[in-house]
Amino acid sequence: MIDMLPLILIGVLGGVAVGLQTPFAGAISQRVGGAASSLIIHASGAVVSAIVLFARGGEHMGQWRELPWYLWGAGGLGVILYLTLSVTFPRLGATATIVLVILGQLLSGLVIDHFGLLGVNIRAIDGGRVLGAVVVLVGAYLILRQT
Repeated sequence: MIDMLPLILIGVLGGVAVGLQTPFAGAISQRVGGAASSLIIHASGAVVSAIVLFARGGEHMGQWRELPWYLWGAGGLGVILYLTLSVTFPRLGATATIVLVILGQLLSGLVIDHFGLLGVNIRAIDGGRVLGAVVVLVGAYLILRQT
C-alpha cells in the first residue's frame, strides 16, 4: 500500500482540482451562461495544456492522427459537464453538485472497469466494489436530503 501512496496523492490532487473547478464553473456560468462558461474554461485549459505540452517537449503529439474517432468526443463530454454544473450548482450548492459528479464518475468507472472498456484492464464488479458504491450512494443521499 505504501508504494501506492504517490498514486493515491495524485488521485486526491485530481479530486481537489475537480472540487475547485466545480464551484468556479458554477460561478462563471451564473455570470455568463453555461455554454459561455464551458468555452472560457476550455479555452483557458487549452492555454495551460499548450504550456505544459511545450514544457514537456511535445510528448507524442504527432500521434494524434492515430486516435480512434470516439476519443474526439471527450471535449463534448466536458461541455455536457459544464452545462450540468450551470444547472445544479446554483440550485444545490457546491457539496451536493460535487457529490453528484463523483457518483456519476464512480458508476461510469465501475462499468468501464468491469467490461474493460477503453483499453483498461478488467476489474470485475465484486462485493467490495458494490459496497463502496453503496457507501458513496448513501453519502450522496445524506448530503442531498439537506438541500
